Amino acid sequence: MKRMLAALAAVAFSAAAQAETYNLTMASSHPTVLPWVGQLSTLVVGESNNRLEAMGSEDRIEWTEAYGGSLYGFKDTLEAVGDGLTDAGWVGTLWEGSKMPLQNMTYFTPFVSDDLVATLKIMNELHREVPALQKAWDDQNVVFLGASGVETYHLLTNFPVNSLKDLEGRKILAPGPSANWIKHLGAVPVNGALPTYYNQIQTGVADGMVVILTGAFPNKHYEVAPYVTLVGIGAQMTGGLGINKDVWDGLSDDVKNVLTELGEEYTVAHAEEVMARYQTFLGKLPDAGATVTTLPAEDVVAWADGLPNLAKDWSDANAGKGADEVLQAYMAKVRDAGLEPRIDWTQR
Repeated sequence: MKRMLAALAAVAFSAAAQAETYNLTMASSHPTVLPWVGQLSTLVVGESNNRLEAMGSEDRIEWTEAYGGSLYGFKDTLEAVGDGLTDAGWVGTLWEGSKMPLQNMTYFTPFVSDDLVATLKIMNELHREVPALQKAWDDQNVVFLGASGVETYHLLTNFPVNSLKDLEGRKILAPGPSANWIKHLGAVPVNGALPTYYNQIQTGVADGMVVILTGAFPNKHYEVAPYVTLVGIGAQMTGGLGINKDVWDGLSDDVKNVLTELGEEYTVAHAEEVMARYQTFLGKLPDAGATVTTLPAEDVVAWADGLPNLAKDWSDANAGKGADEVLQAYMAKVRDAGLEPRIDWTQR
C-alpha cells in the first residue's frame, strides 16, 4: 500500500511539475468597442482557460490586456506583435500594403461578396492551404490565428445620387486602394480616415465618401453627408489576430490547440457582431435624418463592369509572392460557396 501511495504521489507530482502558466499580453491599437478588438477580450482571453480546463489540461494563461493604443498606435500593429511589444493582438494588414500585399487582396477584388462571415471564413481557409499567405506572416515573425474584416461599402454624400452620372467631378473620400473603385466613374478620390471625414465634408474638402456604415454611423457622418446610397462594393479583410512566433514556439500543444480553435471562432464571432451592428445602424439612419436609397441595379452593373482589371494589376505587381495562386484559390472558393460574385476576377 505504501508503495502504491508513493507511486501515485510521484505521478501527481510529475503532472503538476509539467503544468505551465504562461504570462501573455493581448493588445490592440483600437478600443474594445470595435468588434474585432472586443472579441479578443471577451472570447479569446475570456474563454482560453475555460477551454484548457475543459480539455483536462493543467496549463493556464495569465493574461494582461492593453487596448485602445495604450502600447502602440494603429500604424505599428504588425511590428508590435512581430517584435514582441505585445505577445498577441490585432494586426491591421490594411496598412501593410508593402509588407503584406497578399492579405490586402480583397481591396483589389471589389464586388465579389457582401457576406462578411463567408468571406473571412474563406480567408482563414486560404491561410491554412496556401503557403504564400502563411509565409507573409512568418516573414514578420507572427503566427496568424484568424482573420478580421469589415462589412460592405456604400456611398454617403451631401448630394443625391440617382445614377452614376451624379458622381462625375465630385470629390469622394476613398483612401488607399478604394480610390481605384471610383476613378473610372469620373469622381475625384480624396484621402482621409474615418475620424477626419466629418470635418473634410463640412469644410468642403470632399462631397462624399465610400464608407462602411459601422464606421460612418458612430461618427455621425450622416449629419454632413445625409444621402446614403446603398451599393454593395463588398466585404473586406482588414487584418487578423496574430501572436508572436517566438512566443508561439514556446507554448505547449494544449495552449496552441486552444488558441488555434479560438482564432477560428474569433473570426466568426466578430464578423457576426459587425453584421448585426450594420443592420442596426442601417435601420436607424432614416430616424437620424438620412435619406437612404439603393443605387439602381443597372448602375451597379455599370460600376462593376467599368472597373479596370484591379486584380490583374495587383497580381502582376506581386507575382513573385504568389499572388496569382491566391487569387485563383480565392475565386474558386467563392464560387464553391455559392456566393455569386458580381465580378469573377479570374475571368477578366
